[in-house]
Amino acid sequence: MKLHHLRDFLAIVEKESISAAAKYLGIAQPSLSRSIRELEKELGVPLFERHARGAALTQMGKVFAKRARMAVRELEKGRDEINQIQGQVHGDVAVCISGVSHLTLLGEALGPFQDRYPLVRLNLIEGVYPLYENRLKEGSIDAYVGPAPEGGVPPELKLEKLFQPPRVVLARKGHPLAGAKSIRELLDADWLTTSITDKAETEFGAIFEQIGLPPPRLSIRVGTALTLIVALTSSDALVISSRAWADTPMFKNLLTVLDVEEVLTAPAIALVYRAGVPPTPAAEYFCDMIRRAAVPMMKLYP
Repeated sequence: MKLHHLRDFLAIVEKESISAAAKYLGIAQPSLSRSIRELEKELGVPLFERHARGAALTQMGKVFAKRARMAVRELEKGRDEINQIQGQVHGDVAVCISGVSHLTLLGEALGPFQDRYPLVRLNLIEGVYPLYENRLKEGSIDAYVGPAPEGGVPPELKLEKLFQPPRVVLARKGHPLAGAKSIRELLDADWLTTSITDKAETEFGAIFEQIGLPPPRLSIRVGTALTLIVALTSSDALVISSRAWADTPMFKNLLTVLDVEEVLTAPAIALVYRAGVPPTPAAEYFCDMIRRAAVPMMKLYP
């Protein structure tokens, strides 16, 4: 098996057509077809089903595609690692980062990283762990920074807890219920739910259940930090979320914390990355800057 076999195979997977893949790679279609036949002969199984509209992966092809992507990705990371060790600063780093982590950590980590690796392309994806676990395991995302998953992480991944900001009830400034002292007084309000997990409604309802209340009325669900702020400041909806939103200077004049008596538990903000697979120097440096940025957060939220 040669590297060009994997390159040719993945090009067809991406383009879903042998002719389109040949054009993309800049090689003759017969050469590409011969490359795939050689690969199928070595593996002993057909990888594609040819049809009039293109080429579709067989079941065995789907299995092999996952491993082939990982193999090519690791080779690319190996190339980037060698270049970075030799003083060249090219390459890519991909990080999934939650809204709260954007506010509390990214600003402090970004400047030093860009100073050290100005030509490395940093791909920042706003999201939460459950949606990106597979990409972390595959290596297409180098790290995740955000709320720790409730059930922990699989053996292929490693989790470092960074700090643990408390959760509070947040509302816009001037909200008519701002003086409430208990969640019981807020039951009839409209509530906004965030996608902190893949089952946000269940998690939200569980908070109310713990204090003996029925589930609240969920009127808005958001998935990004920008949507959260716009929805919260433009309506009378309430949200249970990290206190870091109200503590951030840019939002202090927009949001208020409702001083309710109930204690609202919160997951820790964590750093997750692959175990047993060394990151590139650039990816490791970004993680180190995140760790450094977390130190004052540990003091702010002991």
